[in-house]
Amino acid sequence: MPSIADQNTASPDRASLRTPSWGQEFRATMLLAAPLAAANLLQMATYTVDVIFITRLGENSLAASQLVLGVFGLIVWSLNSLTAAVAPVIAAELGENPKSVRPVRRAMRMALWIAIFSGIGGMALALLTVPIMRITGQDEALILLGFPYLIAVMFSLIPMVVGNVLRTYVSALGRPIFATAITFVGIFVNALGNYALIFGNFGAPRLELVGAGIATIITTTTVMLIYVAVIRLDPALHKYRIFNRWWVPDWDRAREIIRIGIPIAMTVIAEAGIFSAAAFLMGRIGAAQLAGHALALQLAALAFQIPFGVGQAVTIRVGFFYGARDMVGIARAGWVAIFLGTSFMAFTALTMILAPASLLSIFADVTAPQNGAMIGFAMQYLVWAAAFQLVDGVQAVALGALRGLQDTRVPMWIATFSYWVPGFGVAVGLGFYTPLQGTGVWIGLATGLAFAAVLLLWRWMARERLDLTFKPRAMPSQML
Repeated sequence: MPSIADQNTASPDRASLRTPSWGQEFRATMLLAAPLAAANLLQMATYTVDVIFITRLGENSLAASQLVLGVFGLIVWSLNSLTAAVAPVIAAELGENPKSVRPVRRAMRMALWIAIFSGIGGMALALLTVPIMRITGQDEALILLGFPYLIAVMFSLIPMVVGNVLRTYVSALGRPIFATAITFVGIFVNALGNYALIFGNFGAPRLELVGAGIATIITTTTVMLIYVAVIRLDPALHKYRIFNRWWVPDWDRAREIIRIGIPIAMTVIAEAGIFSAAAFLMGRIGAAQLAGHALALQLAALAFQIPFGVGQAVTIRVGFFYGARDMVGIARAGWVAIFLGTSFMAFTALTMILAPASLLSIFADVTAPQNGAMIGFAMQYLVWAAAFQLVDGVQAVALGALRGLQDTRVPMWIATFSYWVPGFGVAVGLGFYTPLQGTGVWIGLATGLAFAAVLLLWRWMARERLDLTFKPRAMPSQML
């Protein structure tokens, strides 16, 4: 697959840039978004494998794992988002100069540094999970069940974040299909690890939840090492030599990535945090409600991976045109992506309404008497999962388009307000002060996403009036 620069220039000369037509932009976005979305779905399938195996251990094991992942997943998503800020940086460099090598290498080197050091800090933060569970009034039996799982799974954090940086690199350089293939391999590694270590197959000890955590360590480390091998072997990726002189810092690049990345990470914390908070709210309502919530949310999260992939693609596409200072290209890239993301989510919403039992049967036996309460709650919550599919798609792609413009600070405040003021407020109010309980929590989630979608779409539409599309010329010293 050609690189981003090759897809948009007839020659390496910057002056030869041609703005793609609507049809060309649709094709270019699809070529980039399809493998990214597929990789996201496969990554979620990796998590889904965990849910499928852990569900077989019983309702309490599933609930305990979801409480742990409510905090740990928040840390993972925030660190992945912080380091993935290297994508718009690389895209803008290639848009401004398709021959850029040293700036790309330096940006990647510092992104890897940030991944390692932030991963160490993230492991320390993960230890706060148990105090958080106790403060929020979770069942002590679930806390005791989840703690050993937490200790195991937190050691997967560094290879997970480093692997995500390498995935961002291969995608930004026009090789997103590698991300798809490598993630596909990771599913099988994770499934084998879970099968062996959770239930004691293949001569391994039966470790139950701890086995699921160890399987995650094995999977993330394997995936990271495969990325390293692919980057070294593929000529188009290796020419930047991102692992050379890895000990030499470039503090300006590090500050640039952190400047763009921290608001992205905070946005993710705001969004993922509201879903984690919803799990804790459900835990206070009841274990069956929490387990049903976990199943419904897993389906919603699977559907979200498509617009999330489109959002990743539009960050790169808009970032390229932002670096090239092409206003028409910026507009076309953004609107094509918004159309794609919204169209798909309309389809998933319809599927959730028409075939909820079929979807839930992926995770559990919907006819088993012991699963009756869990499945009943999950089917109730899927109605509202369907309701927020459209707005979730809009806000995800709009965020990606704005990130391509390196506009991350104001979107962070928009997201934080939307999720935590109207969103969390409605969830608590309806969940604990009306008979709706768990359904009220889901109405709150939908409300927060709707506010975010409207405000972020407005900001994208006002981008030129707000001077978001203006990229200053780099000083000569910055171009060395």
